[in-house]
Amino acid sequence: METTTFKVHGMTCNGCTASVTRVLQAISGVERATVALDPGSAEVTFDPARTNLAALKLAVEDAGYDLVE
Repeated sequence: METTTFKVHGMTCNGCTASVTRVLQAISGVERATVALDPGSAEVTFDPARTNLAALKLAVEDAGYDLVE
């Protein structure tokens, strides 16, 4: 397992954090996603054999937010 933390731009409320959490946890290979409104971050633990950073970024961007590595 690998853990990484990203900055997420565009979240304005707890509903936003719930949305980002939901899309990250829906990715096959993601074990855990913890998203915080302040400071606007997402900590993700995932299996690098099943998913990658590009897939995480794409999922967050498809949900309408910007993920910054």
